[in-house]
Amino acid sequence: MMPPDRNVDKDDDEQGQITVLIIGYILLSLLVVAVVTAVSAVYIEHKKLLSVADGAALSAADTFSVASIDSGGGEPVPELESDSVSRAAAAYLERSGAPARFNNLNLDPATGAPDSQTARVVLTAVVHPPIVNFLVPAGIPIAATADARADLTR
Repeated sequence: MMPPDRNVDKDDDEQGQITVLIIGYILLSLLVVAVVTAVSAVYIEHKKLLSVADGAALSAADTFSVASIDSGGGEPVPELESDSVSRAAAAYLERSGAPARFNNLNLDPATGAPDSQTARVVLTAVVHPPIVNFLVPAGIPIAATADARADLTR
């Protein structure tokens, strides 16, 4: 008669341990996929918002007027007003259909002409990332700032 195999008893004690590890790794993998998907969605929406802000800033920079030239014979320089920059940016947003592409798209009050030659457009929106939307039901706020300078050339 053969002596009992001690390895068989050891395998019986550890049976089912690997299943717990596999389930844990699968859950961890799903969590990583969900986080990467959410971060990617926020990043892509921010880049889209930045593109719209760039277009609005370029459009607003074209609303300059020529500053008065003093008698010293200086060159004319463009001059922007904050109100005209805000109006031009809002008009660009409506023409481009941006409010339909972004949730809660707003033109921030910081939009204007900080130095009378630069059109600054600040846009804010809210991103609702896929999969983890139930964790952040209000969404994730994003903001994009774009500057464009008015320039006179010959």
